[in-house]
Amino acid sequence: MSNEEPPVRRARRGSGAVTLHDVAKLAGVAPITASRALSSPRQVSAEVLQKVQAAVERTGYVRNVLAGGLASTRSRLVAAVVPTIAGPVFLQTVQSLTQALAERGYQLMLGQSGYVDSREDALLEAIIGRRPDGIVLTGIMHSPEGRKRLLAAGIPVVETWDLTPTPLDMLVGFSHPAVGRAVVEFLHARGRRRLAVIAGDDERAFRRLQAFQEAARAAGLPEVAVVRVPAPTTLKSGRAALAELLRDAADIDAVFCSSDLLALGVMTEAQARGVAVPGRLAVVGFGDLEFAADLHPALTTVRIDGTAIGRQAAQFIVERAEGRQVGPRVVDIGFSIIERESA
Repeated sequence: MSNEEPPVRRARRGSGAVTLHDVAKLAGVAPITASRALSSPRQVSAEVLQKVQAAVERTGYVRNVLAGGLASTRSRLVAAVVPTIAGPVFLQTVQSLTQALAERGYQLMLGQSGYVDSREDALLEAIIGRRPDGIVLTGIMHSPEGRKRLLAAGIPVVETWDLTPTPLDMLVGFSHPAVGRAVVEFLHARGRRRLAVIAGDDERAFRRLQAFQEAARAAGLPEVAVVRVPAPTTLKSGRAALAELLRDAADIDAVFCSSDLLALGVMTEAQARGVAVPGRLAVVGFGDLEFAADLHPALTTVRIDGTAIGRQAAQFIVERAEGRQVGPRVVDIGFSIIERESA
């Protein structure tokens, strides 16, 4: 059993935030001493500094960088964290979130966390210290430290692009495992039996992959051929991945790609090699980006309503920031497979 003390968790009543007074009380010092230890650590003894730092670690407290007189005033600023701004998959969500917030007098601050060696924790500390009226996150997989800081901050949080029965606060998204299962059913119904997946190395793509593999096994299909590529995914990595698949598993007759950009790369490489799509190889993407319908053949893909995600996230944040009760705190927007010519 672990001897680690559980984090101090404040009820989300009012702001619900862990305050400097809470830290000072836990450390056994005056609030002004705790403040001095955090802002000018050289001005306090090593013993006091250690006590205050231990209390901060226990509570997840982040010092408010705004002037004390402004701390009780709504900032009308909302922060959003996405893995990347280089790829277009989250663009609809960011655009609709920005528009919906602007209509209510709020501005959006955007941060990029990355996929591998995520910078989410550092971003969250910087964001929480500026006390926005809300935080919108991509996904549900956060570090223990990140979860603790978010819970301690008392700031409305919306997790997006994923689904869980136990969100940090509010959530709008869809089930990635359900996507993987649905694509197997779709391909199996169309006579495809030797399936492959090209997936980015992010955790959401991995859960789609796992569910895809499980569904294929349940359907009695041969083992799924898999190639993982770095996220964010690109056309180039899609081309290279199909080349690898055709070298190691030449009999595949369908490929599910974790992004439309990967699918575009697969179709480009297939054309270069004289592999007919969909005659010899069916291709399914993910995201239904603007170019998908204009490809030749047009790309079959999984559509996610990113606009609806952004709009609902904005509604959650504004309602909470303005002191209103939020109804169901988890919204599943679902997904749909858009059947076109590539599969």
